[in-house]
Amino acid sequence: MEITDIRIKKVTTDSRMKAIVSVTFDNAFVVHDIKVIEGQDKLFTAMPSRKTPEGEYKDIAHPINSDMRTKLEEEILAKYEEELKNDIIDE
Repeated sequence: MEITDIRIKKVTTDSRMKAIVSVTFDNAFVVHDIKVIEGQDKLFTAMPSRKTPEGEYKDIAHPINSDMRTKLEEEILAKYEEELKNDIIDE
């Protein structure tokens, strides 16, 4: 499965969330609402989730192995940094 498109929308609030991302796989399947979040030491991604009746958050879609999670995060963060550098992120 190949990542064929990454679209980034910058979040302009003063929060740890910096962007919302949509990722397309194989030009055939898209996952929306992946978040870019500023952690204490670095940026990281968080998968789309929903709140359960018990108040917990459960991922709606997520990688099932660490290799895919690493690849996805690296590509998203590289695209985010590139667009920040070029100042072309949609607001």
